[in-house]
Amino acid sequence: MPKKQFKRSFKQTKWFKVFSAGLWQDHPTFCMVLGICSMLAITNRLDNAIAMGMGVTFCTVCGSLFVSLLRNVIPSRVRMLAYMTIIATFVICVDRFLKAYFPPISESMGPYVGLIITNCILMGRAEAFAIKNGPLLSSLDGLGCGLGYTFMLVLMAIVRETIGFGTLLGHRVMPGNWTNWVVMTIAPGAFFLLGTYLWIFRTMANKTES
Repeated sequence: MPKKQFKRSFKQTKWFKVFSAGLWQDHPTFCMVLGICSMLAITNRLDNAIAMGMGVTFCTVCGSLFVSLLRNVIPSRVRMLAYMTIIATFVICVDRFLKAYFPPISESMGPYVGLIITNCILMGRAEAFAIKNGPLLSSLDGLGCGLGYTFMLVLMAIVRETIGFGTLLGHRVMPGNWTNWVVMTIAPGAFFLLGTYLWIFRTMANKTES
């Protein structure tokens, strides 16, 4: 099979489309504008952003997987309660893991780890996809959305920490005479940066579609 034909057929597979949708076409942030609260709150440090992104990705994958496995036994009238119970189980695992192995990050992030359960991405993927599809596709959907969200968190944190504190992962990267932009360490600066990213990515998406 020619190389170009192989790549084309690979990209047309259902599982690849499901996985890649969360990375671009159905990106949770710049397409669906979900998960904004934690993005504004914890992206002033890159290590916090990475920890939050990995935590959300873990919870999204595992939550979607178990919702899919139990989709035929979850009564429709209590499905939201079932989603929250399943997701909360994995959120507790993430919270305990950070407290045990990364206490400085856990303390820095404060209550926002526990608030992953309120992240609209997790509930949204459970209701929109996992409850209607098999375990494999649901896991890939959760993985794609989680990684897409992590990508945006990291992009936000790189700019905010570098400009706001002059550091990156705690290491000094700006010259000694650099004046920290305090506004980038608080929510208003994060909101402005997020709006800039949304404008850039949506412009790129429109050009790609045209």
